[in-house]
Amino acid sequence: MLIGLLTAVAASICYGTGSVLQAVGSRRSAREAAASGVTQHGGPSLSSTAKAAMTWEFIVGTILDFVGFGLGALAARLLPLFLSQTVISANLVITAVLSVKLLGIRLNRAEWTSIAVVCSALVLLGSAAGPEGSGHTPIATHWWLLAISLLLMVGGTVVVRLLGARAAILAGLLSGLGFGALGVGVRVLNGIDPFDLGALLADPALYAILVAGIGGMYLHTIALQIGSVNGATAALVVGETVLPGMIGVLWLGDTSREGLAWMAFLGFVLAVAGAVAVAWFGAPEAHGTEPQPQEPGADELRPEEVVTVR
Repeated sequence: MLIGLLTAVAASICYGTGSVLQAVGSRRSAREAAASGVTQHGGPSLSSTAKAAMTWEFIVGTILDFVGFGLGALAARLLPLFLSQTVISANLVITAVLSVKLLGIRLNRAEWTSIAVVCSALVLLGSAAGPEGSGHTPIATHWWLLAISLLLMVGGTVVVRLLGARAAILAGLLSGLGFGALGVGVRVLNGIDPFDLGALLADPALYAILVAGIGGMYLHTIALQIGSVNGATAALVVGETVLPGMIGVLWLGDTSREGLAWMAFLGFVLAVAGAVAVAWFGAPEAHGTEPQPQEPGADELRPEEVVTVR
């Protein structure tokens, strides 16, 4: 349990640090591409998304994301999903604190209170969590996971691009669901213990992980570029914690310690609510930030509002 918790915390730190660096790179590229980097629907073009991905800040942030992914995958094998996914989602706390230095943001009392709530909730969760489930599921479940991941990521990307600048929250939710599906896929993946390369490559869950991970990262990048992302980030937290946590308890055998189910539930609810509050109170208007003048046609890309992201 202790190794799993330390692994999840390390993943959270990597994700949180990477998020701030990605926000810096995305904000700069969005500002440069404000006049020409949007589609006819008002969303980011592929070229503007590519420019965001080519800044050095975004590249370093992405490397940290990959490290965080590896650590998060290990944590998903060592901890109940309701604990591992919630600890990882607390990367918003790391993001908020680092944004003080790198993004020049001053945290208000509501944000510090939300951060304290998240930290307290994680203590409750860690104290109440019991052993993780086995993760053994019928192969048909793995095929369903792959099909749902494809539907969410491919279908969701099409809808987000059609909605354009109005899709920030939807992109965040879909991104979170992608990361949540990734966590479920890691838990049920065959061929890991004991290692069997043939079983690993033949498991549909492996390809669900790839689809959900790549699709989630792409939708996350889009959410960084369009609209105010405080609501999108809150949606991401809900998507990557609530559904995987429920799946872990209902189907994968995750449990709390005997007599402490109430504490696990309370910690889970407080952690999610606190993380959502960190994202919500991180809005520029909460800091008294006035919108900056923009180039004509750039109202859909408001990089000054990129604050807390995964």
